[in-house]
Amino acid sequence: MKVVTYDNIKTPISTSIDENINTLKNLIGSSNDIIFRTLRWEIHQTIVVVYTDGLADNKFIQEGIIEKITKKFNETLTPIPTHRAFKILRDNIITVGEINESEKLSDLIKAILSGDTVILVDGQVNGLIAGTRGWVDRGVTESTNMSVIRGPKDAFTETLRTNTTLIRRRIKDPSLRIDMKTLGTVTSTDIAIIYLENIVKDDVVKEVHIRLDEINIDSILESGYIEELIQDNRFTPFPLLYSTERPDTVTSAILEGRVAIVVDGTPFVLTAPTLFTEFLQSSEDYYQKSAYSSLIRILRHFSFILTLLTPSVYLAITTFHAEMLPTPFLLSIAANREGIPFSSVVEVILMELTFEVLREAGIRLPKTVGSAISIVGALVIGESAVQAGIISPALVIVVSFTAITSFVIPAYNFSIPLRMLRFVFIFLAATFGLYGILLGIIVLVLHLCNLTSFGVPYMTSYGPFNLEDQKDVYIRFPWNKLKTRPSYSKNKIRQS
Repeated sequence: MKVVTYDNIKTPISTSIDENINTLKNLIGSSNDIIFRTLRWEIHQTIVVVYTDGLADNKFIQEGIIEKITKKFNETLTPIPTHRAFKILRDNIITVGEINESEKLSDLIKAILSGDTVILVDGQVNGLIAGTRGWVDRGVTESTNMSVIRGPKDAFTETLRTNTTLIRRRIKDPSLRIDMKTLGTVTSTDIAIIYLENIVKDDVVKEVHIRLDEINIDSILESGYIEELIQDNRFTPFPLLYSTERPDTVTSAILEGRVAIVVDGTPFVLTAPTLFTEFLQSSEDYYQKSAYSSLIRILRHFSFILTLLTPSVYLAITTFHAEMLPTPFLLSIAANREGIPFSSVVEVILMELTFEVLREAGIRLPKTVGSAISIVGALVIGESAVQAGIISPALVIVVSFTAITSFVIPAYNFSIPLRMLRFVFIFLAATFGLYGILLGIIVLVLHLCNLTSFGVPYMTSYGPFNLEDQKDVYIRFPWNKLKTRPSYSKNKIRQS
């Protein structure tokens, strides 16, 4: 059976309106949510209004299109020629703000299934497309993944136009550009590419368009599809595009010379190019005093190291390098491990896997019980395991501390690769001790330095050393000292 897509619909619009209706019904199918409203003026003229119930604004269609057409019929006593009736409809009767004209049947079908209204006139080979999208959405609510103490509380929604409005509301600059694309041969998902023309580099915008145009896939249901398809390196665990549901974060990225990719149907917006340092920053850093924000950023960098290496360092020292510990501390650990049936590496892996299971269970369960499962469950299981002599108390402290430090990182998708790499470092520590950890760090740093995001080095700002870039990495200088944008933007002067 041949799959009907917009690309293989070659049937032109006929002058016979009955033939057009039959063609539309054959292509779209006998769906009861596709409304065909026929308006006849005696025997002289026939007009058909086609829309999708639930996607279009029914009230506006009734009052702004159907009632106005019938009123015009009642006022006109003589027949109206076809070409003149079409022109009157387009220029005088239909008062919708967005109206287009098309002679392609594929454009009409796409418009109907997107929530717009199509008006066909008997004897006319063109159709009118009126912008009447008006489906129900959940509205603008507070961010659920990136909450802040101080700062805007609104978050993106699943409606594309609402999301672009939240950005346009913050950037009232005439150079703000919103380019539209449609991806997915089946879903025909609308994509918006947003940037400031006088700040972003032309090569970055061009590269975004090229990579999006190369996507050939049936469906785009979430921005994660696009993130995986257009990133520079598909074999790295680290995210090479930044995703957020906060409009202020996306606005800040656009003002720094990045490109935002907004996908209809998801509240998560992508920004590119992306740097490593972005995942250790929060929008709240710019709303608090610089001294406090700088302290928190330094704490995040330490937490990044601790959440990655704490279990492996504990394992390496207790297994291979016990002489590094003070004697009383070493004796205490040895006493606690007396009677434990497992080796240190099995202990660490067992506890790490247990906590990962509890963390995932807490995320998937309803909010009312999810937090209780993750926190109480970890405490109960840890205490029970210690009392049963399966796990040593010191390891419970190490694993708990590691989990707490991972929560300090603002971006959830950035903590996922750290959780994966933690097991790699545990294996290296169990095999080679601290030498294995050092080898893993070298390979990790080389890998990070080899990554790029839309041609921009992933570790930009960390090296090579640039004083202007360092003002917004480990510490956040006061606003009167932040006078330049990142090096990858076209207009680097932030203020005069």
